[in-house]
Amino acid sequence: QSMSEDSPSYKILNGENLTVGIIAARFNESYVDALIESASATLTAHNTLTPAIYRVPGSNELPYAAERLASSSDRYDASIALGVVLAGATHHHLTIADSTATALHQIAIKHRIPVINGIIVVESEAQAEERCSGSLNRGREFALAALEMALFQTKL
Repeated sequence: QSMSEDSPSYKILNGENLTVGIIAARFNESYVDALIESASATLTAHNTLTPAIYRVPGSNELPYAAERLASSSDRYDASIALGVVLAGATHHHLTIADSTATALHQIAIKHRIPVINGIIVVESEAQAEERCSGSLNRGREFALAALEMALFQTKL
């Protein structure tokens, strides 16, 4: 098993009264839909309020949406940015991966709200399938990370 196939360990988490916003790209929609379904089910199973879901065209638009969510009058305890970027004939996927990761981190630090980078960058459809609706279940991992970080925030 390679490092990219590892998963972190998680403790038992109770997200009662926590609100999580999910921002999701429509590009590579079937993969992203699987991530949304898994993340939403995980949050609900851990007693959070029903997550608010917002859609944007692609992964490149996720940081803007995350910024708007973080600065909105609606208070979210955490947000998750979900997207799938598949490698193509050029290196554009690497530009999107790097710039969105940096922007999402900056938003989290600026607003002091956990922003989970749920943008999956893969080389093939098979990798996307495995991570979005297969054995790796990254949607669940992103939801658990958001929940744990939201609980961390409430302790401070």
